Amino acid sequence: MQFCLKCLKINQVALYQSDIVKIKKQFDSEIEETRTSGQFDELYLKYFSKTSGIITGLMKEIPTLSEDEKREFGPKINALQNELKDIIEQEKSAYEKKQLADPLIDLSYFLPPKSTGMLHPTTITIREMHDFFRYHGFSVYEGPEIDNEENMFRKLNLPEGHPATDLQDSLFINEPKVLLRTHTSSVEARALTDIEPPMRIVVAGKCYRNETPSPSNASFFHQYQGFVVDKGINIQNLKAIMEDMIKFLFGNDTVVRFRYKYYPEVSPGLGTDIQCKFCKGKGCAFCKFRGWVEMGGSGMIHYNTLKMCGIDPEEYTGFAFGMGLDRLALSKFSIPDIRKLYGGIVYK
Repeated sequence: MQFCLKCLKINQVALYQSDIVKIKKQFDSEIEETRTSGQFDELYLKYFSKTSGIITGLMKEIPTLSEDEKREFGPKINALQNELKDIIEQEKSAYEKKQLADPLIDLSYFLPPKSTGMLHPTTITIREMHDFFRYHGFSVYEGPEIDNEENMFRKLNLPEGHPATDLQDSLFINEPKVLLRTHTSSVEARALTDIEPPMRIVVAGKCYRNETPSPSNASFFHQYQGFVVDKGINIQNLKAIMEDMIKFLFGNDTVVRFRYKYYPEVSPGLGTDIQCKFCKGKGCAFCKFRGWVEMGGSGMIHYNTLKMCGIDPEEYTGFAFGMGLDRLALSKFSIPDIRKLYGGIVYK
């Protein structure tokens, strides 16, 4: 049952009172069914869910009332809320006692332990992406989180003095040779060096940068890297796999765009964006009021990169992409701030 409150123009309190009567009548009917099914949690969410609960919807309308209307309507909806919660709690308790009193239940029988907790949003996202890419013939590869400049920068066509190697981005352990990896592209450099093409590989892992924390950036984060090297690979292959992957994660209605963007390790380079899931493109704090969220960079693997890794660029071509995996998880699970992923607070 849906109750339209915002469209009420006159005599609001009287109409709200009518809605209260209808809600109570509907609840009485549904609690009867629930006494048999035992689905008390589902019934509670229907009426008291923070996003779509029927009673919650009424409560959200109280601030729109005049002071006189608040004094008259507020106590009534509070009374209804308390009454329905008490009924659900009492009926749930009675149902559980009745179940335990069943003479056919053997309380000495050992039940398997219930699973507790849940996977982290980033882990869920990684597993779903692995499923997608394995289906498309990719292998999962791993590499060290501490690496050297050769794999981190030089083989990726980032020469000495490039801004990405500056201390403001990179966290050096033994400057300037050893550092915490700033991107999973270092694993790509290792794979291109160690494996004979053709290859289809994805990598998921932690990265570290000297960043100022914000809703969409952190000094510790995850990236998802992928690359393909074979004969005849072109940029259309890259765009197709990127668009299919994003729609696999977020649904076919997801709006995707590609922008030309410079990255030293690829040429040409593409930036892949999705329309912000929170503001639907209107602009908000999460998307920095741009309406779009950058998921990562991609492009055709640079001629020099292939050559420095020992692959003949005259015979083979390839594409590579790297995405902020945490940003994918934020958009997928509607989490507005990356700091909530690793802040130590458990959100139910």
